[in-house]
Amino acid sequence: MTVPRGSTTRHVKTRGLVSFFSALLKGKKGGFSHFVHKLVSNQQLCHRRLDSQRILTPEGGERERDGSGAPGGGAPGGGALRLHGSARPGASQLKPSDFDYLKVVGKGSFGKVLLARHRGSGGYFAVKVLQKQVILRRKEQRHVMVERSVLLKGLRHPFLVGLHFSFQTPNTLYFVLDYVNGGELFYHLQREGSFPEPRAAFYAAEMASALGYLHSLNIVYRDVKPENILLDGEGHVMLTDFGLCKEGVAIGGTMKTFCGTPEYLAPEVLRGLSYSPTVDWWGLGSVLFEMLYGLPPFYSHSKVEMFEKILYAPLELRGGVSPAARSLLGGLLERDCSKRLGRNEDFAELQGHRFFASINWDDLLARKVTPPFIPNVAGPCDVRYIDPVFTLQPVPASVGLSDRGQGGGTFPGFSYMPPAECAAA
Repeated sequence: MTVPRGSTTRHVKTRGLVSFFSALLKGKKGGFSHFVHKLVSNQQLCHRRLDSQRILTPEGGERERDGSGAPGGGAPGGGALRLHGSARPGASQLKPSDFDYLKVVGKGSFGKVLLARHRGSGGYFAVKVLQKQVILRRKEQRHVMVERSVLLKGLRHPFLVGLHFSFQTPNTLYFVLDYVNGGELFYHLQREGSFPEPRAAFYAAEMASALGYLHSLNIVYRDVKPENILLDGEGHVMLTDFGLCKEGVAIGGTMKTFCGTPEYLAPEVLRGLSYSPTVDWWGLGSVLFEMLYGLPPFYSHSKVEMFEKILYAPLELRGGVSPAARSLLGGLLERDCSKRLGRNEDFAELQGHRFFASINWDDLLARKVTPPFIPNVAGPCDVRYIDPVFTLQPVPASVGLSDRGQGGGTFPGFSYMPPAECAAA
């Protein structure tokens, strides 16, 4: 079982960044500390409390998980079904009452994620139910629509959670997603502390493949972390939660929005500089480090100290891992993004690294490589790897009802039905 969750924010925006970063670049460390103290006191920023006794245990330390989800929340914990053909509903227009809602399996800033069974087809899905009024009040419409857009950018990749349908009622938005129940990578790290190097290499390779695919579509993910990495029923990685993605960024392009999760922020993001798709490779390096050592590379209970470490502390690569792993971590966690692994040829640079020498990338993409761990799930209703903080919550009685009235208005272009589904209806 994972430890209880703290509040978090995936997308952090602050005012006065210009003056802070000006002070920072002049070497005024006092300005940095003042800024960070303000930043971590902001309700929008994640605070992930740490059990100090657990972090000192020799197995590898535990930290409190992030529980709010990216904007709208993500399809939760890993591994049953990517549904095709007859498993999909056949109606040309879905409504909430077309599903039986069985379990709460996740919670986000704007609503809940539910395990649902389609009454007509019997297929199981993760249905993300978002409240329009909350989205509008927080002015997060853009992130919801970006997530929908990214899901529809031809995401036919074996390691990405896919969208089957989306529809809306006057008050509510519904994403109908792949349901996977093998557990978040975070869950398994909490339980096991760290992974043997071959297992970490397998997960890192599948994550790199997914990120490289997004980059090939000029999409930057921007929120790589164990909570967003699921395992499916066969033990393969499924990347989820696309609310912080940035579209239209080619290799060599840059962006400036200050966003992400504190433990995994790249230095250039924290400094408020323009940054490139290599922020995803920093994130991958942070997760690989955590898989091998049990905690993110610059983790501290104090957010002030953690941010200072991200910017200034040397990367400590302790023993117990191979020289190839140390080399890859050093390349991915290079502070100078112009020297970071992946800066020129993106995913191809990672593929050629000796840490992945044993990986047949064609077989990996075809899911022919046997995963090092296969979740022991009896079927889609087996939620043993999903946090009981979610699954013990009652399913809201109102979730399957078509709401009435003006509600939150329409979200133009949100509803989606694949053309093939419409033709089959």
